Amino acid sequence: MNASPDGSIIQREAPRPDLIAFEVKDRITKPDIEWMSSIAEAAMKTHGTIDMLLIMSNYEGSDLGARFDGYATSVMARSVAHIRNYVVVGAPAFARAMITLSGTVLPVETKTFDLSEEAAAWAYLAEAGPAKA
Repeated sequence: MNASPDGSIIQREAPRPDLIAFEVKDRITKPDIEWMSSIAEAAMKTHGTIDMLLIMSNYEGSDLGARFDGYATSVMARSVAHIRNYVVVGAPAFARAMITLSGTVLPVETKTFDLSEEAAAWAYLAEAGPAKA
């Protein structure tokens, strides 16, 4: 298992190389976001199109610097064309609303699940199959 510099995020093992999965276990810092962004960027370069799963098992917010980090923001902006499914498990209510809204305006399929539904999220992505057919 691969962990971010501050240990707040771990990369979870995924059943296919074009699916990257992260679990947020604590407050997200700027180094955490940059670490996560570099993994996402590498996956997009390797596979072109990817699916992303974010499991918020114990999310405690993020530092202001993490939210407005320039590198992470540029990766997120470029990722719109490269992410097919963006699935979030355990998102707080305010984040669920933002995820749902972004799915209506961006060409990314978004879906949220309650923390108790993690298995359903994995099943949803398994049913979707490889990100690039």
